[in-house]
Amino acid sequence: MLGIVAAVLFFLAFLINAAEISTNDVFSSTNVMLLGLMCLALQVAGVGAGWARRR
Repeated sequence: MLGIVAAVLFFLAFLINAAEISTNDVFSSTNVMLLGLMCLALQVAGVGAGWARRR
């Protein structure tokens, strides 16, 4: 799930950068890209893997 969120954030960062959309400092393309990297790192670390119960 976090991998999909990261892909969406990377796409938004690309659109902001490619279209040269003027945004405030919080939603700059670099900050959105860093949020995507954070989600990707959490996915690789196994945070979004979900827990399965053993019966």
